[in-house]
Amino acid sequence: MTYEQALESIHSLLTFGSRPGLDRMRRFLKELGDPQDKLKYIHVAGTNGKGSVCALLSSVLVAAGYKTGLFISPYITDFRERIQINNRMVDREALTGAVERTLPVLKRLNEQGVVITEFEYVNALQFLIHAEAECDIVVLETGMGGLLDCTNVIEPPLCAVLTAIGLDHTAVLGDTVAAIAAQKCGIIKENSAVVTSAQCDEAMQVIEQTARIKHVPLLTAENVSVTVQEETLSGTVMTWNGTQLRLRLAGAHQIENAKTALAALDYLRLNDLLDFTDTDVQNGFLAAVNPARLELLSQDPVVLLDGAHNPNGMEALTAAVKRFLPDTPVYCVIGMMADKDIDSALSLMQGIPEAVFTAPVDNPRAIAPEALAEKIKPVCSNVTACGSATEAFDKALALAKANNGAALVCGSLYLAGELRPYILSCR
Repeated sequence: MTYEQALESIHSLLTFGSRPGLDRMRRFLKELGDPQDKLKYIHVAGTNGKGSVCALLSSVLVAAGYKTGLFISPYITDFRERIQINNRMVDREALTGAVERTLPVLKRLNEQGVVITEFEYVNALQFLIHAEAECDIVVLETGMGGLLDCTNVIEPPLCAVLTAIGLDHTAVLGDTVAAIAAQKCGIIKENSAVVTSAQCDEAMQVIEQTARIKHVPLLTAENVSVTVQEETLSGTVMTWNGTQLRLRLAGAHQIENAKTALAALDYLRLNDLLDFTDTDVQNGFLAAVNPARLELLSQDPVVLLDGAHNPNGMEALTAAVKRFLPDTPVYCVIGMMADKDIDSALSLMQGIPEAVFTAPVDNPRAIAPEALAEKIKPVCSNVTACGSATEAFDKALALAKANNGAALVCGSLYLAGELRPYILSCR
């Protein structure tokens, strides 16, 4: 089997499961020897910020000398971004070998009526790959939920981490913040601990109640003391424990994500669960990257790439643009999924774009550029539907160059993944 055939086999599976529950996942993993039980975890759930917190935690643990597995989703440009060891993508041979060995098991279960979805299968692959690599610890990001998310087959993690919770995936997780928070809190287990970012009152009440029921300590990012010294589009400089931390992630929301990671690290070190120094934290923060999260790809003109696709994410993005580019004309490229809260997300962009170019996204869930353009008109009347993402970016970039402005790509991580290599090739 070639690497390309392995990817084709993965992507040929059902995208979504036909019914909720973890029974299928447990059945599949049992056939593989329960590799998930051979590992230790930091389990991360939330609506926004998961990827950045995971990147920070993983980088610190690698700096401290731990063999660290990382599982994230979605990927931006290369599928192997989802499964990493020591912040390096798993090599093609290892992934192909894992698919070759597990595909017959998957097909046998499928014949027995146990249908494994794509996300479940990829998650099983990462458990197997990380276990066979004998990772010391795995930073494990959930998919869209928590309680019934297929990552939740693990035993109690060293700690569970909850990033900002808001409305997203409402058709699956519930149509209120409290309902969604209850799903996210499903990763909180007895004999563990939970660390949380700042939350709205509705989400915080659910988190506090779950922590009490599970009899686990609750730590908050709010109690982490940092002094911010510098904020630019290139990143943030802050002081923590007398140590200067340089963060290559921009925006106030990334300061909150950093505090969340620090709260988790504080708990793990104080309880002798992991051993690392403040210098390890310093080096880990400096090394941490998270593509397509307010990513500065060019300085002249400014080109920003962000995967913001829901109201919470768009709020963080627009706040950063207003702060860092207050007098700069901004030309936007936007593509979105039709199942997102498009109207609420777009309303937050009021007053920001000088012009918008809507782009098609290579995903069956994507909204057509023409339909998206109609939704954007109340926010920006100067909107053009384009036939391709590259055409949309070229138009935005040309205007940014001509008017001393900035080009901003946002609305979907799928769009970001499609355009990122192209943008880098244009520099």
